[in-house]
Amino acid sequence: MRALIHEGEGRIRYTESLSVREPEKDEVLVRIVASGICHSDISVMNGTIEWPAPAVLGHEGAGVIEQVGAGVTGLAPGDHVVLHTLAYCGHCAHCDTGKPTHCRSTLGNRSQPFTQDGAAVSNFAATSTFAEYTVVKQQQVVKVDPAIPLDVACVVGCGVLTGVGSVLHRANVAAGDTAAVFGVGGIGLNVIQGLRLAGAARIVAVDLLASREDLARAFGATDFVDATQHDAPARIKELLPDPLPWAAGVDWAFECSGSPVALGNATASLGWGGNCVIVGTPKATATLELPIMPMSMVDRGIMGVRYGTSQPHRDIAVYLDLYRTGQLKLEELVTRRYALDQYEEAFHDLESGKLARGVFVF
Repeated sequence: MRALIHEGEGRIRYTESLSVREPEKDEVLVRIVASGICHSDISVMNGTIEWPAPAVLGHEGAGVIEQVGAGVTGLAPGDHVVLHTLAYCGHCAHCDTGKPTHCRSTLGNRSQPFTQDGAAVSNFAATSTFAEYTVVKQQQVVKVDPAIPLDVACVVGCGVLTGVGSVLHRANVAAGDTAAVFGVGGIGLNVIQGLRLAGAARIVAVDLLASREDLARAFGATDFVDATQHDAPARIKELLPDPLPWAAGVDWAFECSGSPVALGNATASLGWGGNCVIVGTPKATATLELPIMPMSMVDRGIMGVRYGTSQPHRDIAVYLDLYRTGQLKLEELVTRRYALDQYEEAFHDLESGKLARGVFVF
């Protein structure tokens, strides 16, 4: 079968000779129809995310179930599904209380369901959707309406869960709050539309590419700051002043690029009582130095978020319902579709800022 194999930093290979094993008792075999191209995949290839090679990348997929394990219930061959990366156990204290992103079983999850020329090839993020077929745990698939195009539904599996979820489930942004979003790629656009859904009064998009302004506004941004032309924190404080100048700024800042510089600017943009949410993925060794007094004296804070603090079986259904009623933009996220062997062009387009989301179609 066709697949993209990560072979070490800076090396990825297209193949048509990968094999996948049959599903075990609690697993399903899925024929991938479409896979979103997430910057996390680029981060593996460039070494920002360390992941052993060889491995099949991709983690934002949708497809059709081909085979189910003997112990699988509620799923059958022919079901249309969206995949997610949380191979949670389902029985720990965190799963029991509706916090699957806290489940310890969801970390790592490196197994070797693939082989090529007799050699084992591992998965990535428990999914591996840059392949025609993949094997995942039954809890990682969410059955969806066959009427929803799978090349649109696939983007919910990471970009939408992470971006919208960071607003609605981690930050719990309230109607009337103000926010700044640093980095207007696929994740940032979903943060923006999450803020729109939450009823945020002002949504300031910040990016190094002025060409992203129109798309940011289409998704719900009320203001745009070109960070190559302005001091972003200073400009945000001009847009959202306060009678006390050092209290000007936003209630929420979402850092979506993985850049420590952008994270520093995001924290510097906070108003009184504001909080910064770290959504982007930096290098494991990245650090942040910031002045303590402005954080501690006026209730400012910084928080991390994993996968939008999502409950995928609940949230994927909710987001697809919002899409069907016109409240959530999914088709608009998909800038371009590619065949799998066009991977070099697709990755170049993503890194150069041409895509909100690219999608491989099989």
